[in-house]
Amino acid sequence: MKKENRRNFIKKTMVVSAGLTAGAPAYIKGFMQNKPSDVINVAVAGINDRGGLYGGSGHTANFTKIKKSRVVAICDVDENLFPKAIADIEALGGEKPKTFADFRRMLESKEIDAVAIATPDHWHALMTIWACQTGKDVYVEKPLSYNLVEGRRMVQAARKYNRIVQTGTQHRANRLSQKSIQLLMEGVIGDIYMGRGTVYRHRPSIGRVADSPVPAGVNWDMYRGPAPMIPFNRNHFHYSWHWYWDTATGEFGNNGVHAMDRIRMAMKKDVHPVKISCCGGFYGWDSDQEVPNLQVATFEYDDGKIMELEVRSLFTPEESGLAFFGTKGYAILGNSFQTFMGPKREPGLNITAKDLEADPMWDELGTARIDYHFVNFLDCVRSRKWQDLLADVNEGHMSSAMMHLGNIAYLTGRKLIFNGQTEKFVNDPEADSYLSRKEYRKPYLLPEEV
Repeated sequence: MKKENRRNFIKKTMVVSAGLTAGAPAYIKGFMQNKPSDVINVAVAGINDRGGLYGGSGHTANFTKIKKSRVVAICDVDENLFPKAIADIEALGGEKPKTFADFRRMLESKEIDAVAIATPDHWHALMTIWACQTGKDVYVEKPLSYNLVEGRRMVQAARKYNRIVQTGTQHRANRLSQKSIQLLMEGVIGDIYMGRGTVYRHRPSIGRVADSPVPAGVNWDMYRGPAPMIPFNRNHFHYSWHWYWDTATGEFGNNGVHAMDRIRMAMKKDVHPVKISCCGGFYGWDSDQEVPNLQVATFEYDDGKIMELEVRSLFTPEESGLAFFGTKGYAILGNSFQTFMGPKREPGLNITAKDLEADPMWDELGTARIDYHFVNFLDCVRSRKWQDLLADVNEGHMSSAMMHLGNIAYLTGRKLIFNGQTEKFVNDPEADSYLSRKEYRKPYLLPEEV
């Protein structure tokens, strides 16, 4: 393939996604006056990390900076987090939000239009279902669910109550990812027969920590929720909850889902894989961490196409990224999108974010550090068109389900056969036992019918 000036190529082939260039940058606070009825009142649950300021890119930060929304309430089981969260919101020009330690009490407020959920994985399903049942729209962080059955119930709740539910796979709102996926879907490297995602992120040891009294201001019962009750332990609290099976989905669910979500889009896969295998383990540290810090999974589809995922939290010289292998060449998506064509691997495209066509709205959003993924959610809350979401709840379910299937293959230690229609394994009761939590702790029960 003859190498072409990348800026000219982008200008010739750019297909603008619906709603991305809707005229003036009307999303930034102060650009125009709002009527009170135009403002969407958002409540944020889980404010310690991604749900808080998060360096200016978290949930409270985005919903405060976006012109057509405001944060009217925050919820967390650790009340010690409230003063900083309030100060951060006020520093961005927002009003002082109400505070709640119990998500159920927060949902009673008729002032709230939508809730954003950035809690540990094991709370995503119950909070989303309860919010849908009380007429609230939902923005819920990835992975969508703690297990596969929960994900399906969340989809059912969104549809039954006609709610807008966006999954927090924010890479879908990245312009370079959008353009790269468009080109791959159009056949820039031919028919893609395999996609591979790698997530390399160093994670230090959490060590071993003794149980201790519950800190003042922490509702430990509410924090554990549907998970089994255990004594308070700092290693099971705040960010370290990621590394235990009773509250989390490991690095597969934490970051692997971002990679496979985009690969699934590019390969046009809206069905579950039929064969899943996974190996790995925990290496390097003396720690009470339960989830592996190395996992390699293979997902095979009914048409023979394959996806692979490797997550590695140890020392590594390589960078994370996506690779696509097609009948005409292969492509790499990381900080740029590059194609290599034919048997000699001749360089083709080499596209960076700077090569994309200028867009005033994206420039405004970038300057304000606003993530378009949140803007898209609010637009759909107003239009009531869930079909326009970048990451509708069902899309989140399909991508998160891959992570659950990979984890189940790891835990069983063998290759599994999956029936995507029934969302159960084929003649495999042991594997089926991992599709849902074996027991939900009362009163935090997953409803059989939403």
